[in-house]
Amino acid sequence: MKKQDINLKDLKPNSDKEHSHDDGHNHGDQSNNFKAYIPAIISFTMLIVGIALDYFDVSFFKDWVRIVWYTIAYVPVGFPVVKEGWENIKKGDVFTEFFLMSIATIGAFVIGEYPEGVAVMLFYAVGELFQNAAVNRAKGNIKALLDVRPKEANVFRNGDYKNVSPESVEIGEKIQIRVGEKIPLDGILLSEKAALNTAALTGESKPDTVNKDAKVFAGSINLESVIEVEVTNKFEDSSIARILDLVQNATARKSKTELFIRQFARIYTPIVVFLAIGVTFIPYFFVDDYVFRDWLYRALIFLVISCPCALVISIPLGYFGGLGAASKNGILFKGASFLDAMTKINTLVMDKTGTVTKGVFKIKEVKAIGWEETEFMNYLMAMEEQSTHPIAKAIKEYQQETNNFKANQVSEVAGKGLKGIVNGKEVLVGNKALLVSNNIEVPNETESIVESIVLVAIDTVFAGYVVIADELKEDAKETISSLHKVGIENIMMLSGDKDSITQKVASELNIEKAKGGLLPEDKLNEVETLKKNPENKVAFIGDGINDAPVLAASDVGIAMGGLGSDVAIETADVIIQTDQPSKVVRAIKIGGSTRKIVWQNIGLAFGVKVIVLILGAGGLATMWEAVFADVGVALLAILNAIRLQRMSW
Repeated sequence: MKKQDINLKDLKPNSDKEHSHDDGHNHGDQSNNFKAYIPAIISFTMLIVGIALDYFDVSFFKDWVRIVWYTIAYVPVGFPVVKEGWENIKKGDVFTEFFLMSIATIGAFVIGEYPEGVAVMLFYAVGELFQNAAVNRAKGNIKALLDVRPKEANVFRNGDYKNVSPESVEIGEKIQIRVGEKIPLDGILLSEKAALNTAALTGESKPDTVNKDAKVFAGSINLESVIEVEVTNKFEDSSIARILDLVQNATARKSKTELFIRQFARIYTPIVVFLAIGVTFIPYFFVDDYVFRDWLYRALIFLVISCPCALVISIPLGYFGGLGAASKNGILFKGASFLDAMTKINTLVMDKTGTVTKGVFKIKEVKAIGWEETEFMNYLMAMEEQSTHPIAKAIKEYQQETNNFKANQVSEVAGKGLKGIVNGKEVLVGNKALLVSNNIEVPNETESIVESIVLVAIDTVFAGYVVIADELKEDAKETISSLHKVGIENIMMLSGDKDSITQKVASELNIEKAKGGLLPEDKLNEVETLKKNPENKVAFIGDGINDAPVLAASDVGIAMGGLGSDVAIETADVIIQTDQPSKVVRAIKIGGSTRKIVWQNIGLAFGVKVIVLILGAGGLATMWEAVFADVGVALLAILNAIRLQRMSW
């Protein structure tokens, strides 16, 4: 099953250890979904009415009336199959299941077994509907992805700003971006500073604040004030376009997965056709009272019996049960083939931010030196009240009963932090550069801290620091341990965040291989290197837009759907709707159970089919017996598939 091509963006990761104040579906048309069932409903209704009229031997329901009635009943479900079979024949692909279904059901009409012909094709159509429902239910509309790309640019022309298409903006022109809008093109910041949300682009958990003349990239979201940017790249050369190209190429490199029935039919169909021909003509050489019509009748019965209806139904039903069970567990598979693919994974590559961490800043540690922690935090929080920086917001969430401290004369020191007066004391809050420039000695212990850190000095004396970090998800450690238990030994973490932070998180989770500071291209190269070993079946789990190329290139792409970007979700094959990484383990187990159920259904359907085929060839089975045999097998397959809904993993 082929993944869809997606529109995406790219950005160089940029993270600072120290705190500096200079530093956001289309669900498809339900009516169209219902329309797909209308042909089957019409055929089913007409078939039941026709059988009832036959049973009660209604006088007018004879000869041409009966033929026309069943022909009309056949057309809604039969015509698409016959048409598909004919199209394949024109392409040189004769022995498909479409061809077999066509000649078998048309053959039933030739020998006057009209209800059987309609029933067999109806069963086939229902099986196809089950499969299509399972896949379509899991797919989003690709048109929704266009929302990721900025649709307009506010460009300065003829003394005024005008909204135009980003494609029409030239290099060197000036554009304006309002608060909450996406930057439409790569460029250089003309404003004094800008606060940008790049989380979906880089996987970087900390929003970025850049100064005048810094590079800014298409797709970043402007957070705080109106900014102006000078365009440096045309739209087709922007970060969005480059990542789009990456994803398209990665998707093209993925091989198509054919469901088992399609591969099986290429062998099964010609064998059955030639056996039917043999049943018709071979007896001529061995039977004294050979009558062509009788043996043709028997061959057509054999052909009708041979239709792989139970196989066609049992396979999608098994997968549908697996898809339903996964959905109840907060896991969305985009197709039946990925349930199988999950069972073959032996190498898992994962992103960090938003995948195993929450992607939200929290205070990790408060270290007050020479002060009570409560009083120390009162000074710090009074200063941070003057700031809207994301790290300041994290500090202000510190639980404090009362804080009557007020900050005055607060000024911002560009790229360093804040300076002000709190309760008559001079307070400095920011990074090491701020304290050093004010001749304040910073303890060496702060150098070993890899997370974002806020340093505080009160009355020219170092007073302590606060460590701000992204939190691990509650089930992150359990996930890594469980992955090993289900046979995935090779686990790697790749992140756009700083390498030091990435290595620290990997160490906490007992992940042996980890790399940080990576561009989307770097992640893609790492995964493709792993895939060069044919023994590696690689899954990638991520949530950011920058993860989309890797999600597309991996054997199985897994997106964290709760907080993840729409693009990553649309590119992925499996979506963890609850944002819990431990659900990946459950997805693997559900895939394994589904595979067992499907093969049980295949064995059951094929076994019964062989028995009935032998009886049919010997003249001991009629078409109705064959149809009811199929129905019985289908019911058993349904019951078997329902077991998946009741299992726990």
